[in-house]
Amino acid sequence: MTLYDKLIQLKDEKYQIFQSKLVPNIASEIIIGVRTPQLRSLAKEVFKSDYKDAFLSSVPHTYYEENLIHFFVIAMIKDFDECVEAVESFLPYVDCWPVSDQSSPKIFKKNHAKLLPYITKWIESDHVYTSRFGMRMLMNEFLDEDFKKEYLELVASKKGDDYYLKMMVAWYFATALAKQYGASIEYLEDRRLDDWVHKKTIHKACESYRVSDEHKMYLKSLL
Repeated sequence: MTLYDKLIQLKDEKYQIFQSKLVPNIASEIIIGVRTPQLRSLAKEVFKSDYKDAFLSSVPHTYYEENLIHFFVIAMIKDFDECVEAVESFLPYVDCWPVSDQSSPKIFKKNHAKLLPYITKWIESDHVYTSRFGMRMLMNEFLDEDFKKEYLELVASKKGDDYYLKMMVAWYFATALAKQYGASIEYLEDRRLDDWVHKKTIHKACESYRVSDEHKMYLKSLL
């Protein structure tokens, strides 16, 4: 049985309709309608299979779910160099935010020094979802003990009109306000973000349970 056959067996028509609305920038015909836990299970099968390398090489894939499985498989690779090479090979084929957002390679957490130059390159990319992935990795990996103030500028300086790109900038800064408030609040006070991103950042931060009520009050005064 092929991977496609397994996906068809798991198809949920109501979920397919839901996903099509959630990801409007890709054709509904390429969305089968398989839930994420089932995709992660299939990814584990692929990762352990003898056709893993062939699957990772068979890009572009036809279906949305195949792209999700592809990134879930990459996230399980335990060697950093092999993992980042697989990420770089696949990023040009990422065409929507869920594929960009749902995969976080575990090996990245143990290799921050080696990862940072890749993140910088990804953020600078003209490809929306490569840049979005880079910003998400910076958010996931470098807003805690390895945080440096200059990392904020990597995201703030990213300009573009794409909705999903701007949303990622806002998401990054809303998370930074929760984790590194002192450094990130300056970007809101000085209005160093685009107006739409500025407002969306504040709205997202005010929805977060990790931002204090006191900080939320002040943020609202900056709208």
